[in-house]
Amino acid sequence: MSIFDERFVQVIEQPLSWEQALQASGDLLKNYGKIEQEYIDTMIANVHELGPYIVIAPRVAMPHARPEHGVHEKGISVVTLKEPTQFSEDPAHTVSLIVCLAAVDSDSHLELLQTVSGWLADEDVLNDLIGAASTDELQHRLAEFYF
Repeated sequence: MSIFDERFVQVIEQPLSWEQALQASGDLLKNYGKIEQEYIDTMIANVHELGPYIVIAPRVAMPHARPEHGVHEKGISVVTLKEPTQFSEDPAHTVSLIVCLAAVDSDSHLELLQTVSGWLADEDVLNDLIGAASTDELQHRLAEFYF
């Protein structure tokens, strides 16, 4: 199985808090045994403690935690929020795309970052991912890169 899998892709229609959005992105990995709930809880706790450091670009958050918090197997999930969520009062922390990373060690962390960095840096690709109308459409758009 690829590092990235279409089962870990979802478009969410309803508004979510940022905590709910992180839970949803983590659930995609947790439901297939890649991570434990502890990993998701740690991602959320880290943002509460450190602020919205996971907002890595306009409209994009990349939540992650340390492997010892419940990673069994490396993975990436991608969630597009049709209703953006706020990680703070600052408009720069408004997020529509969440790319959750689960790495088993520093090497796999770098591999995961390399996997997604190209399309996160491309504004056209980013707009396509955020603009996906359905989970099927998001999977199709990501398929050009991974499947």
